[in-house]
Amino acid sequence: MSEVHPQILKARALQPLLEAEAAEGNAQRAVTQKVVQALKDGQFFRMLQPKSVGGLEMKPTDFSQVTEAIAAADASVGWITCQGNGCSMSAAYLDPRVAKEIFGPQDGILAWGPPGAPFEAEPVDGGYCISGTWRFASGSYNATFLGAHMKVKGRKETRTMLFPKSSVVMTDIWHTLGLRGTASNQYTATDLFVPEDHTMLRDTPSDRREDGPLYRFTSNQLYSVGFAGVGLGIARGLIDAFLDLPANKVSRGAGRPMRENNVVQSQLAQSEARWHSARAFLHNSFNEVWDHVIAHGDMTDRQRAMLRLASTWAINQSTEAVNTLFHAAGSAAVFEDQPFERRLRDMHTVSQQSQGRQLHYESVGQIMFGMPAENQF
Repeated sequence: MSEVHPQILKARALQPLLEAEAAEGNAQRAVTQKVVQALKDGQFFRMLQPKSVGGLEMKPTDFSQVTEAIAAADASVGWITCQGNGCSMSAAYLDPRVAKEIFGPQDGILAWGPPGAPFEAEPVDGGYCISGTWRFASGSYNATFLGAHMKVKGRKETRTMLFPKSSVVMTDIWHTLGLRGTASNQYTATDLFVPEDHTMLRDTPSDRREDGPLYRFTSNQLYSVGFAGVGLGIARGLIDAFLDLPANKVSRGAGRPMRENNVVQSQLAQSEARWHSARAFLHNSFNEVWDHVIAHGDMTDRQRAMLRLASTWAINQSTEAVNTLFHAAGSAAVFEDQPFERRLRDMHTVSQQSQGRQLHYESVGQIMFGMPAENQF
């Protein structure tokens, strides 16, 4: 049996604190400062940063097991941990001086919203002038820097602009079904100057300054394995909570305890199988590509497709397990003081995010047939 990465053990040790703070984070729609400080102290925002700036440069499947362990206690904390780490991969594409400026301090945390906004960056002397509004910057409540992915006016390129959070106006928009603690809010920049060295061509080899195997994976691929870990963590938390239901719990109208019901027994066993098989597929796929990248430098198109398939499958199968056992738990599951309803809301919010969308299956199938994928994944 391979040795467990110390960061995974630290994440598991953090679970009692996360569980104790979860209700407050959910109510205030931002994880508590006590949790944020624990994440900083434990280097949980440095897992995908290069060692050259004090990061841990962790293997993707170890990273996924950390987000899984955290999300088993509180999905919102798992989510901002994954998001912050995906953003921090910027350090591998920046001048080392700038990377240390942004990520060197303990509170050096970067957040951004997804690409796709219609705003263009205006080239000016020494950098760019930007204006625009972006949404869904998960973890922006505890970030010090923000980013924006923008087309550059007059050029066929999209650059990522990095700037202090203090230079923009934040707007609270995060009133949602689930993942309420992620503070995935909106930010607006107006005629903001961004120096050239605070920009990068994200996931572009020509801008990559680090040679480790981790940086042969794109940030989107590492988001996918991390967010798949979040889904698996939510499902694990709910399965374990289901197993902790009182032995004498009887569903309304039933003549014997729920655990003696053959249908419930079957649902529990199938949910456990879904969880383990999806997790194994995720880890096996990423570990195989990790070994291939170490040996050969880059991954194949089919390998990229398998990474996408494994991560989407893990999220979808986690959703199935959560749905099944939430309903099996009966009326007790709908109460806020029980460990079910928040996990149901969080799981469905995770599944609505781009990493879990059904369209990915179509794209992977096209690649398996030797066809080009019609949609980006």
